[in-house]
Amino acid sequence: MIESIRTKLIENFNQVVRNRYLYEMDLDKSELWNVYLSSFPDGANPIYKTRTVHDCSACRSFFKAIGNTVWIDENTMEIHSIFEFDTGSSIYQPVMDALSEFVKKHPIKDVYLSNERRVGQDHDSLLVGSVVETFKHFYLDLPSHLVYDGNYSRQHSYLTRESQKGYYRDNKNVFKRSLDEISMEAIDTVLELTASKTLYRGEEWTSALTEFRKSKEEYERLDPDKKDAYAWYMSTKTNNYAVQRIRNHSIGVLLTDISEGVDLEDAVRKYEAIVAPSNYKRPKAIFTKKMLEEAQKTVEDLGYMNSLERRFARIDDINVHDILFSNKDAAKHIEGNVFDDLMKSAKTTPKNFSRVEEIGIERFIKDVLPTTNEMEVYFESRHIPNLVSLIAPVHKEAKSMFKWDNGFSWAYTGNIADSDIKANVKKAGGMVDAALRFSIQWNDGLEHDPNDLDAHCTESTVYGHKKEIYFGSMYSVKTDGKLDVDVIHPVPHTPAVENIVYPTKNRMLPGSYEFDVRCYSDRGGKSGFRAEIEFDGKIYQFNYSSKLRANERIRVATVEMDSNGNLSIKKFLSSEEKGREIWGLVTNQFIPVSVMMNSPNYWSLNDGKEGIGNKHYMFMLDGCINPEKPNGFFNEYLKGELIEHKRVFEALGSKMAVEASNDQLSGLGFSSTKRNDIVVKVKGNTERIMKVIF
Repeated sequence: MIESIRTKLIENFNQVVRNRYLYEMDLDKSELWNVYLSSFPDGANPIYKTRTVHDCSACRSFFKAIGNTVWIDENTMEIHSIFEFDTGSSIYQPVMDALSEFVKKHPIKDVYLSNERRVGQDHDSLLVGSVVETFKHFYLDLPSHLVYDGNYSRQHSYLTRESQKGYYRDNKNVFKRSLDEISMEAIDTVLELTASKTLYRGEEWTSALTEFRKSKEEYERLDPDKKDAYAWYMSTKTNNYAVQRIRNHSIGVLLTDISEGVDLEDAVRKYEAIVAPSNYKRPKAIFTKKMLEEAQKTVEDLGYMNSLERRFARIDDINVHDILFSNKDAAKHIEGNVFDDLMKSAKTTPKNFSRVEEIGIERFIKDVLPTTNEMEVYFESRHIPNLVSLIAPVHKEAKSMFKWDNGFSWAYTGNIADSDIKANVKKAGGMVDAALRFSIQWNDGLEHDPNDLDAHCTESTVYGHKKEIYFGSMYSVKTDGKLDVDVIHPVPHTPAVENIVYPTKNRMLPGSYEFDVRCYSDRGGKSGFRAEIEFDGKIYQFNYSSKLRANERIRVATVEMDSNGNLSIKKFLSSEEKGREIWGLVTNQFIPVSVMMNSPNYWSLNDGKEGIGNKHYMFMLDGCINPEKPNGFFNEYLKGELIEHKRVFEALGSKMAVEASNDQLSGLGFSSTKRNDIVVKVKGNTERIMKVIF
């Protein structure tokens, strides 16, 4: 009878396992064998000599080798024992049913792999007295995918059968954890970011994300008791390692953070820190369709739709009470028509002063402006980052979106709310708080400068040590100096920076540190560069406005360290430069001021009101025309009721960019939080040249 049952077992096995994997259940194999022996009906397993008829060592080996395995139905995720088949025998059917029930009540622990192609044996012979008796046993011939293949394993770095099983086990564990912990919303969010090309190299994950999303949908539809089987099934079904272990990849970090409620911007920034170069700047704001819909509803509900459209401000937009100074021509157009009120004294023949006075900005406003009829500022090349435009709402009566009462905003050149080399270096991931810092910046004007400029430092110490720090050798072991920001391909409308720093003086050696800028690749850029050297709390600024040729090297300065650790500087780059044309102006000459004012967040401060945020002092200049398309607004300006949608408003600020116009208020702006100065020529009863300190 066993031969007939064995045949049906083999037929069933070959049918259900042809293209399926088997999985081992976590059970006691000795107990499994006891279930087999104890499940025969009464009288069906009598004693044969010393043991029962079915107590066979060959069959016991078979049951221990493969009896604890199951297969998984790919359509229902039901688990089935290999003993689930119709025996057609009243003796064996209860046995097979009992075995199946026992096996399936345990959890899966591993994928099944055998060292041998055949499990069990067909028969054996035994001499009983003078007669040779043949005994039939259970056996199965396994398909190749269930047999451990050493050659295959070496191709995949598996050294043993157990390590190959461990690979599948790890696949299952990571895959199930991914399915449990990564939300559908997170998957959809990242897919949307990859589709919009907002995520750095995100499109490389589109296929894996799409497949993982499909698995997540299938997983969520399953009953809880089938989810573990699904994870095991999928760990062997697919050869896509990226899908099985998606949680362990960089994109998995992003998915997990979003699922755990991390702010989208912070989650993306963490992802970019893993995969993107230090100088990477994301081309688009981070937001999703859902975020856009929610932001639009808020804007509509709160009545801000008419506030989104922006344009350059004109002189006739400004109320006289918001003006600190205006020249005669500008005052005629100022709202309020109180030119006479602004003129505190009659114009007289000015006196010339040979000495340049220094004066703080607030004292300048209080003591000098009231008697000033005309004003000019000396526009140096170093002031180019201070170029600023005042922005107004297209609809004059539109509700203000900003923290202050009026609807005006401002934008510095390069489309940022404020601008300086140190901030851009920090934004690029460079160190700015160091014993000695050398930073360079280019591509910060109107025209794109695609040149590849490199910062260099040549160390020559009193001990004979020589070392050059640059992109090809970014770290000096002796002094701890390092290049920590390296830009090869400048992004249009984005300042490019490089940065060399010495974190502490105690690692530096006495000697000279020569700082140069080299044009590694001339790609047609003409704008030159700006540079800063900072040590001992002082910042030295340099400008080079001429075009650099390929391989041309410009000496900026040399910093000397003496034996006591004191630093001093010797400048090589001349501060006398030819004028540079930008925004309709030419640098290194006096430019008439049409209007001077505080930034809009400090307008109309009556009844003890205080300004909001940092104050900026703005000198609007005659003939200053901003040819860029500045953002209509920036997130740091927005009211709290809008800032919850900051990702969408970041994109809206760019989308609502201001169109070109020759009728505009543009000039130079200076933040109260940054030390700076400008030479001003004022005329009233006398003519005075003053250095105004901010």
